[in-house]
Amino acid sequence: MSALSDQLVSFAILAYLVAMISHAVEYALGNSRTRAAAPARELVGAGAGGPGDVVATVPAAEGTTAAAERTAARARLAGLVAVGLTAVGALLHLGALVARGLAADRMPWGNMYEFVLTGSWIGVAGWLVVLWRRPQLRRLGLFLSLVMVLLVATAELVLYTPIVPLVPALNSYWFVIHVSTIVFASGIFLLAAVPAVAFLMRSGYEQGRRSFPYTLAKRLPAAAALERLTFVLHAFAFPVFTFAVIAGAIWAEAAWGRPWGWDPKETWSFISWVIYAGYLHARATPSVKRNVATWLAVLGFASMLMNLFGVNIFFEGLHSYAGID
Repeated sequence: MSALSDQLVSFAILAYLVAMISHAVEYALGNSRTRAAAPARELVGAGAGGPGDVVATVPAAEGTTAAAERTAARARLAGLVAVGLTAVGALLHLGALVARGLAADRMPWGNMYEFVLTGSWIGVAGWLVVLWRRPQLRRLGLFLSLVMVLLVATAELVLYTPIVPLVPALNSYWFVIHVSTIVFASGIFLLAAVPAVAFLMRSGYEQGRRSFPYTLAKRLPAAAALERLTFVLHAFAFPVFTFAVIAGAIWAEAAWGRPWGWDPKETWSFISWVIYAGYLHARATPSVKRNVATWLAVLGFASMLMNLFGVNIFFEGLHSYAGID
């Protein structure tokens, strides 16, 4: 089962990669404009227009419109293929998690490799739900699939850890309660970071900025739609994250005799909580610009990455369960 899990992860990465390429094709064709190179009307006939010839006139604009429609159809097909491949990748991804859990005879959240694998699956599953509700946001999938490829590939190539038993401190029912909620919130925050960054680029593009990276947002959905999605996802994930932090404190009291000890991971969790609370407060304050509030959301996700990678790799503490050297 462990080998099957590893193989399914590889196939999931491949599916996400091809989905990203398909999204890129849709992104490139989506707003293409075909310019008419012919006159307003052109002659279509068998000869030079002699007395016996049959001559038909076809407006060049009709040919241009037909070409644009074909291009739009190809773009839509590429987008639908991308969504289908993303769904296939998510199924393979889920299969890898299930196989990993069966091989380990526990929930597959015991080290950083398994945590990243689970959190990224939550993110892509959440994206498919968003697409089901708001299919007009499909072009955002280019950036989401890019994140999936980078994150899952990093997990497999850099963070991979053979299956080992849980450390004694994790053998508790609080393992399921605390870690499941923290990984769920992390996956939604991961998903929310994509429209947050996309909003900042698209907003700059709509304001007339034509330098990098704003030009990347030329064909993204409107900035207002991206900003609303960013807020909805954060508003959904924040209460779950809050519960996860509280559950962690209760577990710490049972396991170590104190609810809070400013362990590096506890400290960075608190930092992330404060930043995300600041984002939601700023978003609800009319005097705060949406760009400023969204930067707080991006900063919050950066602190989550620091908590996941930086603390696990560079700091020693009671939460050092990365499983890598």
